[in-house]
Amino acid sequence: MNGADSGARSTLALLKAAFALAWQASPWLLAARIGVALAGGLAPVAVAWLTKLLLDLLVDGGTTRAVVAVVLALAATTLVGALLPAVGNFVDAELSRRTQLAGRAQLYRAIGGFGGLGRFEDPDFQDRLQLAVSDGPATPAQVTSNGLTIAQSAVTIVGFVAALASMAPWMAVVVAVAAIPTVRAELTLSRARAAMMLQLGHAGRRELFYADLISSVTAAKEVRIYGLSDLFAVRMTTELRKINRGMRGLDLRELRMQAALTGIGAVVAGGGLVWAALSARSGRLGVGDIVVFAAATAGVQNLLASIIGHVARTHQALLIFTHFQQVVRAPADLAPLEGLPVLPVPPLRDAIELRDVWFRYGPSLPWILRGVNLTIRAGRATALVGLNGAGKSTIVKLLCRLYDPTRGAVLWDGVDLRRFPIEELRERLGAVFQDFMSYDLSAAENIGLGDVARLDDRSAIEATAERAGCHLTVEKLPRGYDTLLTRFFSPDEVLEGEVPSGVQLSGGQWQRLALARAFMRADRDLLILDEPSAGLDADAEHEVHTRLRELREGSTSVLISHRLSTVRDADTIAVLSGGVVTELGDHDTLLAAGGTYAGLFTLQASGYTASPDARAELHPSTGG
Repeated sequence: MNGADSGARSTLALLKAAFALAWQASPWLLAARIGVALAGGLAPVAVAWLTKLLLDLLVDGGTTRAVVAVVLALAATTLVGALLPAVGNFVDAELSRRTQLAGRAQLYRAIGGFGGLGRFEDPDFQDRLQLAVSDGPATPAQVTSNGLTIAQSAVTIVGFVAALASMAPWMAVVVAVAAIPTVRAELTLSRARAAMMLQLGHAGRRELFYADLISSVTAAKEVRIYGLSDLFAVRMTTELRKINRGMRGLDLRELRMQAALTGIGAVVAGGGLVWAALSARSGRLGVGDIVVFAAATAGVQNLLASIIGHVARTHQALLIFTHFQQVVRAPADLAPLEGLPVLPVPPLRDAIELRDVWFRYGPSLPWILRGVNLTIRAGRATALVGLNGAGKSTIVKLLCRLYDPTRGAVLWDGVDLRRFPIEELRERLGAVFQDFMSYDLSAAENIGLGDVARLDDRSAIEATAERAGCHLTVEKLPRGYDTLLTRFFSPDEVLEGEVPSGVQLSGGQWQRLALARAFMRADRDLLILDEPSAGLDADAEHEVHTRLRELREGSTSVLISHRLSTVRDADTIAVLSGGVVTELGDHDTLLAAGGTYAGLFTLQASGYTASPDARAELHPSTGG
């Protein structure tokens, strides 16, 4: 199969997918739109022929009955032709809304189906994903609308060319051949424009990145403190200029092509009209024939110009729709083990084991884990300790199956995690990450999202908040648990005397809500706490870890904390360095061994008593 055949098959497949989505959204609206397109395509040809018949009747002395019949038919056809665009616009708009809704649901269902983080951390896929999210859901409706408009114009052109062929076959051939370079030129321009959009995808993302930094609440403090607004504005403008340069070149290329094609069209139309006038003078054509010929040549040229634009827009929409389809049809990023049946996830009875686990984020990237062997006993607390980049958070991602090991395996009571359904596995996990989410939702929802099945169970949410130590804080909010925790949205109803905006919590308060969200799953098989007290003051941190100790009692937990005093009560402490476990034991054992853990613990402890000069020589960081 050559490239042209492959491209044609690909285009047909995309057209089929777009129309299938429109059909799924509303079969009757799509059928109505097809009917409007057919009627709209035939109406101009019918008007031209009826006008010809009327003129011929008037010139040749036709009967009054025949003249009236043709006039009524012409009036009805003209009326229908005038109404069809308005009907078409209404059907188009409603079909577009429904198709976009169906497309957006399909897209986000596919995105939600990505079980891991690999897709989201792949820059190339991110470019594709951005195009799919920003423009993809609208493209099926655009393809359908433009495609049917092209079909409508094609029906009219075929009718007019048939009319020309009945009078001068050679003229019909000339008009048809003259259309070929127009279509080819527009397809070439569409490919170039779509390729440029993909090529400039990185620049577009960077431009949006800097624009968001300048305008977002999240970055507002640092941007103003450090005076970064001008710097980011310059960088944003630089990326925008890069995009504009690429698009300007395409626009100039299109202008030159359009000028040449317009010249060809003018020559064809002008030559045809000269021939028609001479033929009428010699008696070979009648008055009605001249009208049809003029309508046909002008109509074909105008419709070709219209088709050019719609073909370009359809082709460009199809290329964007390609990204939409590639996201929607992307294979599973976390595949089950081949040749082995999928198993239900049993309650954890014995242990989770990392067996000779190697991991890196890409084939050309360095190894993060290098043959890690670690056993996390059921009902015990295991702490992970190490310097930044040692691989602690990566192990957490593997335990949550956000990634699969590059080599080796993570075993749940001896069974590889890849044999379990991802959703079912995660139902047995609870987690607080150091980069936890702050949802622009109510306080109750921010907690209840930890267990969607109990999202509306207010008593469970309040009890969990009590355990996390944030119940009183939430109770004091303007609307208690119903308070909207954001300034981006306003409450649906503003109470008398109430400020019409949500509430913004402090970092420590958000931390407690994130803990409460994890506590909604406190009864699960594995609780993961990745820097659970980051951002809290000393008193709050002590209180949180006291509650965590109570919560972890008798349950399986994995704890990461840069403050070693908070992990000393763990049953097992694993020290990671260079992607391997270098020390393993409880606090007393590791302290007595005098190794890395003992050194780090001593350094941190001395930070509370040593002089500033002595502390300056220490490097107690163990986060990350």
